[in-house]
Amino acid sequence: MKTLFTLIACLMVCGASFAQKLNKLTGKIVDEKTVPVSFAIVRVLNYPDTTAIKSVSTNIDGEFVIDELKSGAYQLSISVVGFKTKKTDRFSLDGDLNLTAIRIESVTKQLNEVSVQGRKPFVEHQIDKTVLNVESSIVSAGSTALEILEKAPGVQLDRQNEQILLNNKSGVMVMIDGKNNFLSASDLTVYLNSLSSSQIATIEIITNPSAKYDAAGNAGIINIKLKKNKAFGTNGSVSSSYRNAIRANLPTNIYGSELNFNLNHRVEKWNFYTNANASKNNNFSNLFLERSTNANGLQSLFNQNFQKIYNGSRLAAKLGADYYAGEKTTIGIMLDGSRSTRTLDNFSQTFINEIKAGVTDNNSLILNSDANTPNKNYSANFNIKHDFKKEGASLNFDADYSGFDYAGLENFNTNFYDNKGVIYNNTVIRNNSKTAIDIYAAKTDFTWPISKTTKLETGLKSTYVKTNNDFLSSALVNNEWQNIVGQSNNFIYKENVNAAYVNLSKDLGKWQIQAGLRAEYTQSTGTSVTNNTEAKQDYLSLFPTVFINQKISESSNLRYSYGRRIDRPNYQQLNPFNFYMDPYTIQQGNPYLKPQFTNNFEVSYNYKSGLSISLSYARTKDLILDSKTAQNDTTRIVTVGQGNIGSGQYYNAGLYFPVAITKWWNLQNNFNLLYNKFNDDNLEGAPFMLSKVAYNFNITNSITLPDNWALEINYWLNSPRVRGLERTTIYQNALNIGVQKSFLNKALKLKLNVDDIFQTNYWKGTLDYQNVNLRVQNNYISRRASFNISYSFGNQNLKSNQNRKTAADDIKNRAGG
Repeated sequence: MKTLFTLIACLMVCGASFAQKLNKLTGKIVDEKTVPVSFAIVRVLNYPDTTAIKSVSTNIDGEFVIDELKSGAYQLSISVVGFKTKKTDRFSLDGDLNLTAIRIESVTKQLNEVSVQGRKPFVEHQIDKTVLNVESSIVSAGSTALEILEKAPGVQLDRQNEQILLNNKSGVMVMIDGKNNFLSASDLTVYLNSLSSSQIATIEIITNPSAKYDAAGNAGIINIKLKKNKAFGTNGSVSSSYRNAIRANLPTNIYGSELNFNLNHRVEKWNFYTNANASKNNNFSNLFLERSTNANGLQSLFNQNFQKIYNGSRLAAKLGADYYAGEKTTIGIMLDGSRSTRTLDNFSQTFINEIKAGVTDNNSLILNSDANTPNKNYSANFNIKHDFKKEGASLNFDADYSGFDYAGLENFNTNFYDNKGVIYNNTVIRNNSKTAIDIYAAKTDFTWPISKTTKLETGLKSTYVKTNNDFLSSALVNNEWQNIVGQSNNFIYKENVNAAYVNLSKDLGKWQIQAGLRAEYTQSTGTSVTNNTEAKQDYLSLFPTVFINQKISESSNLRYSYGRRIDRPNYQQLNPFNFYMDPYTIQQGNPYLKPQFTNNFEVSYNYKSGLSISLSYARTKDLILDSKTAQNDTTRIVTVGQGNIGSGQYYNAGLYFPVAITKWWNLQNNFNLLYNKFNDDNLEGAPFMLSKVAYNFNITNSITLPDNWALEINYWLNSPRVRGLERTTIYQNALNIGVQKSFLNKALKLKLNVDDIFQTNYWKGTLDYQNVNLRVQNNYISRRASFNISYSFGNQNLKSNQNRKTAADDIKNRAGG
C-alpha cells in the first residue's frame, strides 16, 4: 500500500506542461415571444469569408454550447424550418463568451407541402463518443434498453452467450448514470431487459475513454443516462406503452407493458425530483442444438430443442434532492430502488441416435423445468460540487452505496425414454441460490485551468465489493431431498480497487494534446467455503492514455488516440461450482481466471462535424472466452466454462456520413469493416487459431411530415463473424419502422413502431474445437409491435441559471465527458 500512496502522491503533483483550453461559446435561441427554439442549427462562420467552422443544434431549452474555438472574428448563422435564417453581426472571440439571447423571426406563410419540426437524430456522432438520443427516437418507443442497443452502430448482442459486443469485442463496461455495475453477463441482460426506453434520456458509446474514466471495459464504455428534469416550477411527464410479439405458434401471453411517471419541483435553493416505473416484459425463445460424440465404439448424435417462456415484472422508484448552498456550491442526495421477479418455464426434448457395432438405437429424454428469481436493487448517492472563482476550476466529491439481492429456485424434472417410448428412468433436481452484492465507492475529481491553453484534471477513487453466492443443489431420492456433492457451494468474493489519475492537456495551435495516466491497485479474494479453497490476486496496473488532435483546416481534423484497458472477471465467472442445465450439459466457473488487458489504437478523420472515417487496432492479452468448453465422450456430458486464451486482435475501419436528402428527410449511415484474429499456442493441449473478415452497417431515416407527423426507418445488418472458438454462420439483420403524431403543442405524443418486420434477427452458429462440434440456432422474439403514449405537463421551458449537477451527473461525466 505504501507504494500505491507514493504513486498517487506523484500523480497528483507531477508536471503540468500539457493540456488545452480553447474558447467556449454559449448562447440561447428564442422566437419573437422569447420562447426557446429547440433543435435549431447554429453554425459558426469565419469572418469575413463566412466559411463554416462548426455546427451544433440547440437543446430542448434553445441553448447551445460550442467548444474548442480559436480566438478570432466570427458570425453565427441560425436556421430551423418554420423560421427565417438569421446571421448575427460580427463578434470577436478572445476567451469564453456567453452571448445574449438571439431572437429569430418565424415564417408567417405556412408551408404548403410539409411543416418540418426540429428533432435530434437517433444516432449523433461526437468527437469522443457516439450518442443515442433515445428521448427523440420513434423506433425506440416501448423498447427495452437491450433492444435499443441492438439498433446502435457497432453494437452486437450475443444472445447465445448473453453478452454485449462492441465492434465484435466483448468486455464492454455498461454503466447506469456513470456508475459501474458488478453483475454477471446474464444478470446484466436481465436488468437491461427490464429497463424501459421511457426511463432513458441518452445512451453514450465511448470506444476509447481517457484516464479520467475507470479502466474497466476493454471494448469501451456504454453509459445509459436516465432522465432528469432541471426546469423551475413544477413539471413532469407520464407515459405508458404496450407491445406484443408478432409470430406464429406463440404462447398467448408474450407481451410487454409499462407505466412511467416523472415529477420535478424547483424553488429557490431546492430542487426535488422523483421517478416511478412499473413494467411487465414477457418473452419466448427456441434453442436448437446438435452435437455428436464417439467413444468406446459408441457413436451418438444429439438433437436438442429448448422452448423457454419468460415472464418478468418490475417496480422501480427514484427520489432525489439538490440544495444550492451558495452560488458555487451544490449538495445532492439521491435514493433509488427496484424490485423485480422473473419466472421461466422451460420444456426441452433431446433425441439421441446411438450406433454401436452397426446396430442403431434411439433414446430420448424430456425435461420440464421452471425457475423463479426475485431480485432487489437499491442504491444511495451523496455528492458535493464546488466551483472556484477561477473559471473552469471545480472540485467534486461522490459517495455511493449499491446493493443487489438475488434469489432463485429452479426445478428440473427429467424423464428418460427408450427406443419404444417407455420411461426407464426419472430424475428430479432442484437448485436454491442466494446472491448478495454490496458495493461501496467514493471518489473526488479536481479540475484546474493552469492557463488559457493548459488544463489539469486529477482525482482519486476507491471501491470495495463483496459478493456472497450460496448455491444448494439437491436431488429427490426415495422421496427425500439429498445434497448433490460437487454441485453445491458457498462462494464469497471480495475486491478492493484504489485508483488515482492525472490528465494534462495543452493547446499548441494546430495541435492539441492530452496525456493521462491512471493507476489502479487491485486486491481480490475468491473463497469457496464448501471446498475450503481460496484464490487471491494482488496487482498494480498502469493505464496510460494519449489523445492528439491535428487541425488540418478550419473544417477538418485528424485525431489520434491510445489507451490501455482492463477487464476483471465477474463473480459468476469466478464461482467454481457447477450449474445444472440438463443431464448432459453443465456450466462451470473458474476461480483462477486472470484479468484481460487490452491496448487500443485509433486514428480518425472528421470533416465539418459530419463525415467521419476511423481506423483502429486493439490487442487483448489473456482473453476471457468459453475456452474451457469440453466434452467427455464417455459420459457424453458437455461442460461449458471460461478460461484465458493467448490473445485476440481486432482491426476495424469505420465510416459515418449523414445525408440531408431534403429539408425534411435526413439519412444517417454507419459502416464498419472488421478483421478479428484469435490464437493460443496451447489451448487445452493443442494450438488454436481462428480469424475472419466481417462487416456491419446501420442506416437510419428520419422523416418529418405535415401536421406534426414524423417517421423513422432503421435498418441494420451484421455479417457472419468469429469470436474465440465461436462462429456465426448467418447474416443477422432487422428492419424497424416507427411513426409519431404530436398534439397539444407537442405535450402529447403517440408513437407506434414495429421491430424486425421480416423476422430476420436470429442467431445461428457453430463451435468446433478438438472433439467438440456444436451446431446452434437461437430463435428469440424480435418482431414486436409497440404503442406508446406520453404527456408532459407543467413548465417545460424556464430553466435554472445555475449550473446544477447532481451526484449522478458528476459520475456520469466519467463515462460521457
